[in-house]
Amino acid sequence: MKKLFIAILFFCYTFVNAQKAETFYKHDKYLSSDKLEGRFVGTKGNNDAAAYIKKYFKKYGLQQFNDNYYQPFKVFVKEGINKMKSDSVATQNVVGYIEGSDPNLKNEYIVIGAHYDHWGWGGQGSGSKKKEAFAIHNGADDNASGVSALLCILEEISKQKVKPKRSIIFISFSGEEEGLLGSKYFVNHLPVLKEAVKVMLNMDMVGRLNDKKELYMGGAGTFPNGVELMKKLQENSGLNPVIHAGDVGGSDHVSFYKESISAVGFHTGGHPQYHTPEDDIELINSDGGALVAQYIYNALVQIANYEEALVFIKQN
Repeated sequence: MKKLFIAILFFCYTFVNAQKAETFYKHDKYLSSDKLEGRFVGTKGNNDAAAYIKKYFKKYGLQQFNDNYYQPFKVFVKEGINKMKSDSVATQNVVGYIEGSDPNLKNEYIVIGAHYDHWGWGGQGSGSKKKEAFAIHNGADDNASGVSALLCILEEISKQKVKPKRSIIFISFSGEEEGLLGSKYFVNHLPVLKEAVKVMLNMDMVGRLNDKKELYMGGAGTFPNGVELMKKLQENSGLNPVIHAGDVGGSDHVSFYKESISAVGFHTGGHPQYHTPEDDIELINSDGGALVAQYIYNALVQIANYEEALVFIKQN
């Protein structure tokens, strides 16, 4: 009987993980499809990606700030393949929130995010590593994978009957590739008091988990006992987190860290396809992406329910 029970548990665990991997793959496949033409800021593909994210924000019950899931802003774009002259274009962050369940702690916010823009068709004015290549830069890892994880985490949170104690802001940034512009704009135009934003978790390139199952993170020491928490969450995670207290990194969470908000960035490592047209869905590790999303979901819930005060700790 005991063996049968263990076998049933194993089957259920495997089935659930396969479902999560399938969901991760579905989101990544759409966001990195040729149809979206690399999601360059100001283009139809970028706007279609935003609409896709908005659809799931609404489906999973996120509340809106100012009656809108979009936070529009302008981006200056240099002349190149993606833009016939230099000009400013309109784009948007996609943002919503879940209200916390604690009467007092719901006035504090944890932010979790991932940028959805990429380099479009590349070109001389872009950050492509192959500027001579006139080809769609689909960005399956950078950063359709981060958005896929974000949506997987949101789906999981939406199933909770009792929400975490603190409120949680879900956000997908545009303009990251142009210099963290979406996250800078958000931090400078927060829909809540800056003092109420306690921790930011960011996912940028989480779709290429390696054979060693290494999930890299920087900034784990920017909030109390963060390193210890991340180590504890390794148990039964199927991952080998590489945890840095500092080494905050270079993605959207840096915009928060510079404003003295605790910030942790997650990624699964670099690869030769980074910022090239070859960063495609065929190279995405969906099983790994599902494991990463589950780990970060667990971190998010733990932090949102933290017993001790969440204060900023500066790192190098």
